[in-house]
Amino acid sequence: MKDTPVIDAQEAIEVTSHTVGCDGGGGALGHPKVYLTLGEDGKAVCGYCGRLFVLAKGAAPHAH
Repeated sequence: MKDTPVIDAQEAIEVTSHTVGCDGGGGALGHPKVYLTLGEDGKAVCGYCGRLFVLAKGAAPHAH
């Protein structure tokens, strides 16, 4: 069984791009900015803070 961070539903952030940046909210409580690429399921989880990024409905699918 793979360990997965526990995600609070309030932390889900809708995005319209397949590449997103996360800094944990910035300030003293933040973390270094990292860039994440959404997976085929339209989701990505930040390894630092556990924020969940989800592709918004109607957003363009991946261009290959």
